[in-house]
Amino acid sequence: MLSRSAFRQATRQSWLQQRRGMAAPASGSFQYQVGEASGIKFASRDTPGPIGTLGLVAQAGTRYEAFPGLAEGLKKYAFKNTDRRTTLRIQRESELLGGSLVSTHSRENLVTGAKFFRDDLPYFVELLAEVATQTSYRNHVMQEEIIPLIALDHKKFLASTSAMAMSSAHALAFHRGLGNPVKPSSTTPYVKYLTADALEEYAQTAYAKPSIAIVGNGVDHAELSKWINEFFGDARKSPLQQLTSPQSKYYGGEERIAHGSGNSMVIAFPGSSSPTGGFYKPEAAVLAALLGGESTIKWSPGFSLLGKAAQDAPSMHIATKSNIYTDAGLLTIAMNGSATDIRNTASKVVEALKGIAQGISKEDFQKAKALAKFKELEYGSEPQAALELTGAGLVRDNKPYQIDEVAKSVDSVTEDKVKQLVKEALENRASVSAVGDLYILPFAEEIGLKV
Repeated sequence: MLSRSAFRQATRQSWLQQRRGMAAPASGSFQYQVGEASGIKFASRDTPGPIGTLGLVAQAGTRYEAFPGLAEGLKKYAFKNTDRRTTLRIQRESELLGGSLVSTHSRENLVTGAKFFRDDLPYFVELLAEVATQTSYRNHVMQEEIIPLIALDHKKFLASTSAMAMSSAHALAFHRGLGNPVKPSSTTPYVKYLTADALEEYAQTAYAKPSIAIVGNGVDHAELSKWINEFFGDARKSPLQQLTSPQSKYYGGEERIAHGSGNSMVIAFPGSSSPTGGFYKPEAAVLAALLGGESTIKWSPGFSLLGKAAQDAPSMHIATKSNIYTDAGLLTIAMNGSATDIRNTASKVVEALKGIAQGISKEDFQKAKALAKFKELEYGSEPQAALELTGAGLVRDNKPYQIDEVAKSVDSVTEDKVKQLVKEALENRASVSAVGDLYILPFAEEIGLKV
C-alpha cells in the first residue's frame, strides 16, 4: 500500500502531466493574418463573437516626437473636427452605433481605435481614415481644449511619485528616445512648441502610409482589406519628414527627487526587446515572474521572491515588470509605500537578485515559467491583446507580434539563461530612481548596486 505522502506525490505528478498537455494553446488560436491594402500594412484575426476591435497604430510616440508634447497633443486631438464631420457628429454617430472610441500613446506608438459591433466595420474604418487624413487642426481648439487637458495631465504626473520614479528610471536608462517622458514633465517646453501648425505637421508625418499599420480583432480579413482600400487611398504616401530615432543604448545611473506627497523607488536593468525586435530574451519575462512582488493567489504572499521579501511591509506595494520595446527593454522593480519600508525592502531586492545568480529553486523556477506563459496567453485572450505590439512590429520589422509563439518561447528558457541575465545586470550599472523623503530613502550604493 502506498503511504499518504507517496500517494500525494504520484497524484501531483499525474495532474501536472495532464495540465501541461491542456495548457498548450490551440494551433492558430491567436495567430494574426497579415496583408497590405492601399500601401498600408494590416493584420487581423477573426475571433468569434459580435464585437470587433480596430486600431490605427502610428510610429509616433514620445520617442519620435520632434518637440515635447506633440504625441500627447495628437492623442488628445483624435476624433475632433474633420473636413467631413464635426466633433459633435462623430460623438453622436458613434453613440448611435454603440461604439467606443479610444486614443492612447506610449513611448513608441500612438494608437487610435474603436470597439464596435462587427457589422459596423465600414463606418469605423472610414472614421479612422478621416482622423488620419482629414482632421482640421485649429488654434482655438488647441488653446481652449487640448493644452488645458495636457496641463491637467502634467499636474497629475507631478502628484504621482510612482509615475515620476518610472519616468526617471527610463531617462536614466536610455537618456533620449525611450528616455523621453510619456507625459510632459515641465510646463515650459510644451507651451513653447505645441501649436496647431506644429501638430498638423507632426500628423502629416505620423499618419503617412509607411508610418502606420491597422490591426483588427474580431473582423474578417477580406472585409478589412476591402474597406482600407476604399477609405485610405488619400493617406500620404510618404511622411512630410522622417521620424527617426537611433538604436537605443543603455546607460544607467541614479537620480533622487524630493517629494512631499509619497515615496517611490524604481530599480531597473537592461531587459528584452519585443519578439519582433532583434534583442528578444524570453528569460526576462521568467525573471520578472520569479521576482514578482504581487501575488496571484488570494490570502497568500505567493511564490515570488519579492513577495516573500516584502511580508514585513504589508502596506508597501512592490512589482516587477519586463517593459519591452522594439529595439530594447527595461526590467523594472517598483516600490511604493513609506520611506522606511522601501529602505528596508530595497536591500532585500538586491539580495534576492544575488541569490538568483547563485541558484534557483527548481520548483520556483517551474512556477515562474508557468506564470510567465500564463500571462502571455491571458494577455492574448483579451480583445485588444497585443494590438499596439502587432502594429509596431508591422511598421518597424514587417512582422506581427504572434502571442502564442511568444508563450511557447517561454518553454525554451533554462535556469542558466535566467542566472546569466541576472549576473549581467549586477555586473553593469543599474538605473535607480528615488522620489520622496530623501533623508530616509537609500542611495543605490547603500543597497549594493553599481551606478
